Amino acid sequence: MPIINRRRLIQGAAASVTALAGSTALPGPASAAAAASGSATGATVTPTDPRYPLLTTGNNQRFVAAPDYIKMIRSASDAASAVQAAFSAGKRVSVRSGGHCFTDFVCNPEVEAILDCSEMTSVGYDDTKRAFFVEPGARLQHVYEALYKGWGVTLPGGVCYGVGAGGHIAGGGYGLLSRRNGLIADHLYAVEVVTVDAAGTTRIVTATREADDPGRDLWWAHTGGGGGNFGIVTRYWLRSPNATGTAPQAQLVSPPSHVLTHIQSIPWSELDQAKFTRLVKNFGAWFEANSAPNSPYRHLSSILNVYSTASSGLNLVTQVDADISGAQQLLDNYLKAVLAGVTTTRAPARKLPWLQATQLLGTINATLNDPTLRGAHKSAYVRTNFTDAQLAALYDSMSRPDYRNPRAMLVLFSFGGQVNAVSPDATAVAQRSSVIKMLYQTFWTRSEEDATHLAWLRNLYAAVHSATGGVPGLDGQTDGCYINYPDTDMADPAINTSGIPWQTLYYKGNYARLQKIKKKYDPSNYFRHSMSIKPA
Repeated sequence: MPIINRRRLIQGAAASVTALAGSTALPGPASAAAAASGSATGATVTPTDPRYPLLTTGNNQRFVAAPDYIKMIRSASDAASAVQAAFSAGKRVSVRSGGHCFTDFVCNPEVEAILDCSEMTSVGYDDTKRAFFVEPGARLQHVYEALYKGWGVTLPGGVCYGVGAGGHIAGGGYGLLSRRNGLIADHLYAVEVVTVDAAGTTRIVTATREADDPGRDLWWAHTGGGGGNFGIVTRYWLRSPNATGTAPQAQLVSPPSHVLTHIQSIPWSELDQAKFTRLVKNFGAWFEANSAPNSPYRHLSSILNVYSTASSGLNLVTQVDADISGAQQLLDNYLKAVLAGVTTTRAPARKLPWLQATQLLGTINATLNDPTLRGAHKSAYVRTNFTDAQLAALYDSMSRPDYRNPRAMLVLFSFGGQVNAVSPDATAVAQRSSVIKMLYQTFWTRSEEDATHLAWLRNLYAAVHSATGGVPGLDGQTDGCYINYPDTDMADPAINTSGIPWQTLYYKGNYARLQKIKKKYDPSNYFRHSMSIKPA
């Protein structure tokens, strides 16, 4: 619904904030602070405020907004009031949690008010729901530390320490424990969302995965439907599907007490095209062969960072659950297979406490943790090993003499295992048969270089996926894209000429259901961005 029509609609409406049944305060000492902040109100930052320039952009400096204001959100009621005020004024809003969105969903010229949940950072246990709660602004490293130090449990979430839970969980979320424990969305029990209907009535809705919950569809939409689509998430509750009893420690998975961490650097000086091709094919072949849900190798995860030749070389990072029998042998078998024919030099492994290893790997990459850079990103799910043509295209792009950027990279994340034990329609994440996830990215500092870096990345992506129209095709060697790595090129028919709509690349057959849920909870399409779900 256009803004002008919405304004007319609400002129005679007595819009109100309504808390639906099920949205209750959290009792008990573990959640006292969260309950006490239930009506907390955050600041409103206007252009004259010294905080304004910082809050008009996120972690990607390519995207800057010029909103009338940024409203800092501190509670669900604060979010509801902020939405009500913006809707009544006819203002276009965007929603932010951690600020790590890769593209322009939050910061773009059309946004008139940014609703920022980054101050909502509580993590705790809710006895009434027998689940742990996480607020949207909590950064992943804080979530891991709070859950583990407090109860000895964790979530199989992402590696990057500064990512906010708000968008990460809603988009599906995965990390180094996902082969062992599934996606973070597989452990989502409930979600609290501020929604607004076509008449301007703002509600705080709590939806659970219980079969008899009338709001279960809204819960489902947040298990991979992506952020900024249905309303403002003000709280998640997490409980593993197989949890039993009432003890908090039994409601989420426990991480390994220790892990074997192995980091292997492979200098470009030791690689020619043949060795490069063999290394990446070794990696692909191994995960294609060892990614069944109950494979003993589900306890092993690995990341292959393929940097351009302007950098020193490639980097293979591997983590194995050290608590299981034969952990060292699993690691040895893996490294022998992946490094075969490439190098005979092997770095030693380190046995570290799980949380310490998580802190190390989450902060070790200076480029990924630099908030001053501009960046571009693309993604692909991989179901079977890479072809020779794909790897030739990758090598050509990474070794181009006219593109000398040490911050250009392709990151190959191990996938599969318990991720693939879930059916494609059980959550909004439809890709449940992949073994690797690809993240293409490049970073730079100056705006005048945008065209150069975007062209390089687009050419690389189109070349690697040329056999399927320049995008990762579906249900074959590849299986579309990941919504937490959004790429507006996929929604541009001038660039995505494959004939596969961007909605299908990201959501496959689940998009139609997401559209129906969107129509139910956001019929006026108030919460929208450049790749948002359209109401049915």
